[in-house]
Amino acid sequence: MADHVAAVAALDEPNRRKLYDFVARQTAPISKDEASAAIGLPRTTAAFHLDKLVEMGLLDVLHERRSGRTGPGAGRPAKLYRRSGEQIEVSLPDRRYEAASHLLTDALLEAESTGEPAREILNRRAYEWGEDLAARASGDVAEALEDFGFEPRTDGTAILLGNCPFHSLAQRHTQLVCGMNLCLISGLLDGIRANDVSARLDPSPGHCCVKLDQAPSSRSPSVSR
Repeated sequence: MADHVAAVAALDEPNRRKLYDFVARQTAPISKDEASAAIGLPRTTAAFHLDKLVEMGLLDVLHERRSGRTGPGAGRPAKLYRRSGEQIEVSLPDRRYEAASHLLTDALLEAESTGEPAREILNRRAYEWGEDLAARASGDVAEALEDFGFEPRTDGTAILLGNCPFHSLAQRHTQLVCGMNLCLISGLLDGIRANDVSARLDPSPGHCCVKLDQAPSSRSPSVSR
């Protein structure tokens, strides 16, 4: 999130935004000379802003000889810029609608090919996704939930989630999305071996539909798969 915010903030500088818009709309990579001439900036200023856009992940650099010549005497390859293939998104609060769309689409396609109920497939895939997320987590429950945008808050022995990454979907398709969410968090908890924490559905205003209970270490989290 921090990197994406910085990338978007980089476009707040007017000349940098003009350069980005110009490069992004071209069908071929652009040199700094072409960019500076098109925007009306000094060559060194254009080069500075172009390289800053590369640093932020908004542009890519490639080197090629435009003359088509190769071998000795062909000259040095030109440094060219083009729009990055990386997708930059910023959502406040944190939302993960693209991830949800992949889960839902994959579940539908698998249901069509196997005949298994789509909701069961969705819940299974959400649980497996939670396990995959756990593999990249530190092992701390609150930190793992924070990294995914759930905004965990301790309330006595419970952990409340202040944000739902699938908020608008959950508003329209509550049972489907909240069930998916529960399986996702259960998979995450199992993946980091948080045996003293269990997840359950407990919707309340201003919170995610999933609530976590901290329990004695001998208790295993309940998992719906």
